Formats: sequence, structure tokens, C-alpha cells
Amino acid sequence: MNSHEIDYRIIGEDIQIVEIELDPNETVIAEAGSMLFMEDGIMFETKMGDGSQPSQGFLGKLMQAGSRLLTGESLFMTHFTNRGHGRRKVAFAAPYPGTVMPINLANIYGNQLIVQRDGFLCAALGTSLSVHFNQRIGSGLFGGEGFILQKIQGDGMAFVHAGGVVIERQLNNETLRVDTGCVVAFEPNISFDIQRAGSLRSMVFGGEGLFLATLRGTGRVWIQSMPISKLVQRLSPGGGQANKESGSILGGLGNLFED
Repeated sequence: MNSHEIDYRIIGEDIQIVEIELDPNETVIAEAGSMLFMEDGIMFETKMGDGSQPSQGFLGKLMQAGSRLLTGESLFMTHFTNRGHGRRKVAFAAPYPGTVMPINLANIYGNQLIVQRDGFLCAALGTSLSVHFNQRIGSGLFGGEGFILQKIQGDGMAFVHAGGVVIERQLNNETLRVDTGCVVAFEPNISFDIQRAGSLRSMVFGGEGLFLATLRGTGRVWIQSMPISKLVQRLSPGGGQANKESGSILGGLGNLFED
């Protein structure tokens, strides 16, 4: 089905929310628990599946919803519909500080976007969410993005959440190496893999970790400056040490090698 056309605005700078204005009978789907506020006339319903295939039977909905469990998301999604006579607003906020990325899937290669598994926030009804298995098993064993990602497909607006500041890069038959976990999303024609960071000395003492995410091809890539995993690490006891080795496998043991 074609996605509903929705109007929106992004509010805030460092900690952003998305406010969506719905015409009568328009619907937006969202992750459970992400709603910030909704005006009178907005009705919500928890459903199994994303509603992109209205004629889909119960078994199909169950399989679609069950696949979301592999990405660590809820089995259900919340559908917010304007049942009033005028335009009404509903807003969504992500579970941790960062940036909300508005993505028009009609302008994405193949109308598909590959997203980190906890990146989806909300989207216009008609947008399909499914599991994307990374073909490179090494990415699942060593990469911060994991073997299982999300695929968002449709022709309307979708909103993705990222930690910190987001950078959009256009690759033209190029290769880009990124800190693992900092890849938010990429177009499906981009190859994603995890490779060794460098020499053994660099891996142990460099502070950049053992592996880097490698993206190749032609298409767009979105990178986040502060993934939730890095934020948690920095906020944990001893995580704020500002030495170069804090990101390596030695952690604080790197101090033993300082002069």
C-alpha cells in the first residue's frame, strides 16, 4: 500500500523530538513507548505488525511481528490515527539523547533503507519493517551493528533516531571505514563489513578498538557520533578516563605502558 502523506517538524537541537501533524484518518506507526504527547482526537491502538499489508492474515502478521524480536524490539507496534475533524498533532521522542533523521523513502535507492536495529522511531502508515540479515557473518561476530539489522521499505516519510550528531556521506564507488557501532543507516547498494583495524600493535594500543566497519559502493551512509553503547561505556565507573588506550582491549591497563 502507498504510505500516508504526513507533515512534520523536528523540535530541539541536542535532544530532538519529531512532531507529526495528521489529517483526518491519517495514521503514523511508532515503536511502543515512544509517544511524547498527542492532541485530542488522536486515537492509538497496539497492533501486531506494521499494517503495510492490510489483507495479510494472522499467521503472516505473527511471523512479521516475531521477526522483530530478533532485533530486540517489541512484538507489537502502536498505530496513531487522527479520528477528529481537523488536523491533530502527535509527537515522539527517542529513549536516549540524539538526533531525529527524517528520511523520505521515495528518494532512497530501491525505496529501502538498512538501519541499526534500535534506530527506527516512527513512520507513515504503509511503511514496512522487516529483518535484514547481514551477509558478512564477521559483522555479526565483531561489529557494533551486529548480524541482524532492520530494513525499512516504503514511499513515505520514516524517522530514524541516532546518538549525538549525524553525518550524511555520499560514497561514489568509494570505501569508508567507521568506528563500529557508529553506522546508523545506509542504502541497500552499499556493502557493509567488519575488518581488522590494522596491525597488532595498533589494535592493542591504538585506542580505536580491534575492528572497524567498512562500507563500500555508491550510495548514502549516515554516521552517528555517540552511539548508545559508547555513551553507556563513558558513563559507567571508570569509563571517562581520557587516555588513548581507553578504547582498546587493554582499557585502563594501558596506563602501565606510559612513561
